[in-house]
This record gives sequence, structure tokens and C-alpha cells, in this order.
Amino acid sequence: MCKYLSVCFFSLWAFAGFAQRPNVILIYVDDLGYGDLSCYGATKLHTPNLDKLATQSVRFTNAHSTSATCTPSRYGLMTGQYPWRKTGTGILPGDAALIIPTNATTLPKLFQNAGYTTGIVGKWHLGLGDAVAKNWNEEIKPGPNEVGFDYSFIFPATADRVPSVFLENHSVVALDKTDPIAVDYQKPIGNDPTGKDHPGLLKMKSSHGHDNTIVNGIGRIGYMSGGHTARWTDEEMPLTFLTKAKSFIESNKTKPFFLYYALTEPHVPRMPSTMFKGKSGLGFRGDAILQLDWAVGEIVKEVEAMGIAKNTIIIFSSDNGPVLDDGYVDGAATLLNGHTPWGPLRGGKYSAFEAGTRVPMLVSWPGQIKPSVSDALVCQIDFIASFSELLQQTIPSSEAADSQDMLNALMGKAKQGRNWLVLDSDTYAIIQGNWKYIVPNNGPALNRQTNTELGNNAKPQLYDLGNDIGEKNNLAEKQPAKVKELSELLQKIQGPNRP
Repeated sequence: MCKYLSVCFFSLWAFAGFAQRPNVILIYVDDLGYGDLSCYGATKLHTPNLDKLATQSVRFTNAHSTSATCTPSRYGLMTGQYPWRKTGTGILPGDAALIIPTNATTLPKLFQNAGYTTGIVGKWHLGLGDAVAKNWNEEIKPGPNEVGFDYSFIFPATADRVPSVFLENHSVVALDKTDPIAVDYQKPIGNDPTGKDHPGLLKMKSSHGHDNTIVNGIGRIGYMSGGHTARWTDEEMPLTFLTKAKSFIESNKTKPFFLYYALTEPHVPRMPSTMFKGKSGLGFRGDAILQLDWAVGEIVKEVEAMGIAKNTIIIFSSDNGPVLDDGYVDGAATLLNGHTPWGPLRGGKYSAFEAGTRVPMLVSWPGQIKPSVSDALVCQIDFIASFSELLQQTIPSSEAADSQDMLNALMGKAKQGRNWLVLDSDTYAIIQGNWKYIVPNNGPALNRQTNTELGNNAKPQLYDLGNDIGEKNNLAEKQPAKVKELSELLQKIQGPNRP
């Protein structure tokens, strides 16, 4: 048995005739639930491309994002640090400054240091520039390029937040400087109509919020003026991302590359391409998931067409759990038809319950990873430490300190994953083995806008996930010693300056 797993893999590559280290494609989707894929038990939605990928993968049943919302999950993914250790890592507005450090090891920098070409295509939502005030009509930096990506093609935040434009590397795509862009999240600017004042112009109504500047017939969060030729339409935006991702793969097929392909589906506003509208029978959210599944299939086909499938690791996961009504009237809640996006879990996006952070995760490497189902406790925050082992890259001890080497588990070589994991939403939770402890919190029990159970409770909560994955039976009063043990462990992990 090899002393160092990474040495084993390097030997394996040489034995198999590979001339280079494996490419890595991380496909990261937005608001996809544990029960949204047929390979995870969905019966009302059929996701054939992801089902096929699952048959070639380690399919994880206990994989987590760090957080129940997008920006903090992406921060943890990029840095290997729990987002609650740094202020300002909550859900960011579209004009936020960059929150990823430019002078520390990040996931893409790790690959850069190992000689990889790195690229991001899709959603960013981690801030741009040094300050909120920025000139969108000139180069905007620092951004993805400064934290480790050789190439970036993104939109700044989320599809429901302005500015609704693409940025390629540092510049807005198709910008007409005679129609300069301005963005404001505090007050209306320019002459563009808003959803609040002109609801008759909307092709998708707002259920709550999302009634500021109208772009492509949809009200957004925040105000924007100018940049009319640069604004994308929702129906073509995912196809543009797919085209750019495939182009990156083709351009780098002869050398090792890392691609972070961050899809927007099924995040709101759900306005899928015409060929997917009405296809699911579950409203636009279901249609968006079918579109997502198709895009994954197109990426796999591209990898196969380039002749690099056997030397490419594909990872698929989601930034947090599902949400139905997240601001638009799109049929997500009324057209479920028996579909359960959260599967057997409780809660969803924003929630401390399992459906907030327990997400689908597939890891494929044809010929090197034996297809299996794993219940190992793993987290996206561990990608940095795990790939540092695989690539034989050293990370300074002061950086990515919350990331743990889970390479054995990710590759299906070990059934054991993490011993414990801290999760955050409105409150904090810790998982150790089958036990989950949720810290007492006086916040609301229900997000009434999204109809999501948040997991807040003034009393301690303790669940045995091995026997109660739906978190229905609070054992805190019956198991005070276990509550004390997990509470003390959480405090130790968070340290004296815990949030």
C-alpha cells in the first residue's frame, strides 16, 4: 500500500500511459435540491444525463455545501475557510467588492501552481473590484483573474440581480461606451422602468421583492441604467455559458486544465430556453432542471469528443438546497405534481435543517474511480486540501485551515469521511457521525416568503440522522450529555472569537 495516496495516483497515471495529470471540471449548480435528480430518487423528473454520469461516479448521499445560501458556500469552496470566520460573506449585492483574498491560496490558484490552465464560466457572486463604487465601463478588477483563474466569463452576481451583463476577464461584453452602465442598490437611477411602477411590462411577475429595474421583461434586485446592447436575455444566457465552457475545453485539450463551470439553474428567475419551456410539466423550475441536465450531457460529450474522457475528473454538485417561491410567480410551488425537491430531508435553502446544505454530489473519473454509492460525510470546503494531496501541492498552514484531505473518500477509496462538519444558515449546526446539533436561536421558525422551515428554535435541537434523516424527532432533552458534547466541540472549533 502506498504511503502517500497522491504518489499512488501518479504511478497509476504512468502505468495507464497518461502523459499528464488529470483535467478537472467542477460543475456547480445553483439551488438544486437533494431530491431534484432521478439518480437521487426523483420520479416526476427524469434527468438522463446526470443519471448516466452517476453510473460512472461515486454518488454521495451525505455531501454538503458549507452553507444554506450561495455566496458563503462559494466562499468556502474557493478558500477552504468556513465563511463565518470572515465578515461580509453573506449573500452579496451585485455591486459588492471582491471578498476572496488575492494573496492567499484558492482552489484555482492551487491548480495554477501545479501547472494547470484555469477557467471559470458562469455565476461568480463573490464581488468585483476593491470597492462597491466601480466604473462598469472600464476594466473591473480585482476579480476572478486575480484569485487564480487564467480565463473568466461570468455574470457578476446572480441572474436576479443587476447588472445583467457578461464580463469576459475584466470587461463587460458588447459594451457601447456611448450608453454607459451605472448600478445602484440604494436608489433608482436612469429611465429604465421598474417592476414596481410598471408591472404591465413584466413577462414574469414578482411574488416578493424583485421589482426594481426590468431587464428582458423581468424585474431584478437593484437598479441599472445603460448598457442596453450588453444586457443578456435569460433564455440565451445559459447557452452562452455552455458555449464558452465547451470552447475552453477544446482550447485546452492538450494540456492539464481546471474548469469551474458554474451554472445558474435552477436559481430564479427561471426563464429557460424555448426548447425546454413546458417540457417538464412542473413549471419553469422543472424545465430549468432539464436544461441543466442537458448542459451536463453536452459537457460530457465535449470531453469525449476531444478524446480526453479517461483523463478528466468531473465533479457535479450544488451550492445549497432547493427553494420554490424565491421571488417570482413561475409555477415552482403550484406545479410540483408530487415532486419533492428536498427528497426525504427537511428544510431547504436558507435552512439549518439537512435540505439546506445536503446536496447531490457526483465524482467521476473513467477507469480510475469505481462507480459506487458512498455515505461518507464530505464537504465542498475540502476540495482544496484534497486536490493539494492529489497534485502534491503544499498549502501554507495559515491558509485553507478548515479544509480537510478527503481524497480517499472523494475517489471512493474510503468509506470514512469527515469526523465532524460545521454548517451555517441563520444559526449554526454541527454534524458528528450520525448526530446533528443545531444551536438555539430566537429567529423565526419559518421563512414566510419562501415557505421554508429555517431550523430556528429557542431550545437546543439534536437529531440522530442515522435513524431520522428527516429531523422529526428532537432528542435534545433525552440526550443532554450528547448536546453538551457537541456544543462544546462547536465552541472549540469556532474559537474564542466565534460569531
